[in-house]
Amino acid sequence: MLNAAIYGIGRWGGRLVDSVKASDKIRIVKGISRNPDKHREFSAKTGIPVVSSYADVLKDPQIDAVVLATPHSLHHGHIVAAARAGKHVFCEKPLTLTRATAESAVAACRAAGVTLGLGFNRRHVPASLEMMRRIDAGEIGEVLHLEGQHSGPTGYRLKAGDWRATRSESPGGGMTARGIHALDSMIHIAGLVSSVYAFSGKRKLPADIDMDDTTSLLLKFSGGATGYLATVFVTGELWRVHVFGTKGWLEMRGDTELVACALEGKPERITLPAIDREQATLEAFAATVAAKKPCMVPPEQAVNGIAVLEAIVASAASGSPVRIDQP
Repeated sequence: MLNAAIYGIGRWGGRLVDSVKASDKIRIVKGISRNPDKHREFSAKTGIPVVSSYADVLKDPQIDAVVLATPHSLHHGHIVAAARAGKHVFCEKPLTLTRATAESAVAACRAAGVTLGLGFNRRHVPASLEMMRRIDAGEIGEVLHLEGQHSGPTGYRLKAGDWRATRSESPGGGMTARGIHALDSMIHIAGLVSSVYAFSGKRKLPADIDMDDTTSLLLKFSGGATGYLATVFVTGELWRVHVFGTKGWLEMRGDTELVACALEGKPERITLPAIDREQATLEAFAATVAAKKPCMVPPEQAVNGIAVLEAIVASAASGSPVRIDQP
């Protein structure tokens, strides 16, 4: 059993805690918040004490790992501190906000010999696992092109003053909250991104929300595949990753729906059983720790995703493609 503390007990932190309350692989035994008094109801409901000092938690020998659900700009410092204390780290996406800090976070975990996990929960859903199995088996042949879409009405729920409702915490608009999931799936399938040509702007969010709501990009992968990806923060829900190969295509829509089409015949729709994707992701982290592996997501893929996030902002500002140096 992996004993973990969670830093950040907002809506999403509460979801992570709830997902593993019956797990036999990982349990949350302590919470961290700048204002523990705000979380008395949480403690009463879960039995999990909430404290204010991250430093004290990192000194606690009963804590094996930390789960970070803190603002994006704080991730790097929190990861480095945990690694230096010998604690394994599970960090919600995005890992950091710049390539340099992502590389630094990975290096700190590697130097300390601790595992770094990332909250890319869609790597663990049934449709994604089945898609990867079929791709690896050569069912659609060589991957030529990918399309990704992760959109929804999240922008309408933002309030002025929310840390998420700022350009500094949400570069590329919905990319940090939504689109980065589809990007990670595409990197998982096609390898590292080598070039980004992005468009990003604010179309419908109110004036007091300082972030973009409509972002799209063209991608070139180092292996030769091409792709495009969009995230719209002011529309209906949609999760979609579509992969085209020399022998057919596969499309994932949501967690449990996969459509497969060969060169001949009609598309086949496959429906898979639902799971708790947050539980699956946190338990995969615990399994990675137990196996003494350094990273849930290959570190070069984790860093490449953040390099793309950084390139989106640069490309949208310049109106030109941005190349990404490969490791």
